[in-house]
Amino acid sequence: MADDKDKRDFRDRNRVSADDDYEVEHFARENGITPEQVRDLIKATGNDRAALTAAAKQLRTVLEGGPLIAR
Repeated sequence: MADDKDKRDFRDRNRVSADDDYEVEHFARENGITPEQVRDLIKATGNDRAALTAAAKQLRTVLEGGPLIAR
């Protein structure tokens, strides 16, 4: 479903929709992970952008051979 362009508030900016390919692909490029990894992170952590960014950063660290940071 397309976004409603008439609504101009901030409700949508702090979320990443797993249903919108362009949002998933943009987040993936922005954070250096694959779209599949983004969808997996959304399933694991929810769609809050700040939580997803932190999880993506941790995932990149693990994939690069760094230490796993406990929460």
